[in-house]
Amino acid sequence: MDKKRTYYGYTTFQQRKLLFETWEATKNVTCACEKAKVSRGTFYTWKPRYEAEGYEGLREFASRAPHHPRKKDEAIAARVVELRRAHPDWGKTRISQEIAKEHSWVPTVSPSAVRRILEDADLWSDSVAKKKGDA
Repeated sequence: MDKKRTYYGYTTFQQRKLLFETWEATKNVTCACEKAKVSRGTFYTWKPRYEAEGYEGLREFASRAPHHPRKKDEAIAARVVELRRAHPDWGKTRISQEIAKEHSWVPTVSPSAVRRILEDADLWSDSVAKKKGDA
């Protein structure tokens, strides 16, 4: 028999409230999840917030956006800037490869991250990159 998994999308406040109201009444997680049409994982995800804040804690969910977008280790960023200043003709790919070579060929920083670091340091020019075919 093929076991298909049911997809549960993002829950609404009403679903989360029904989930914990049912759980409080029955003390049965499975029954509460079935009634609210959510997974057990959803129950256990929201349970600490419910216990800490009650029903008001269920109102808003945490942001799914990255907490530190585009953030690189300061040592890596400094090395990218240092390599660019030492070799102004090197592009983002070459700098990325040189840093990987320094770290036993472990990819440490992507070419696009190198570009972002250089843009933040005002060392990247789109017009030069387009001429070289590097962008």
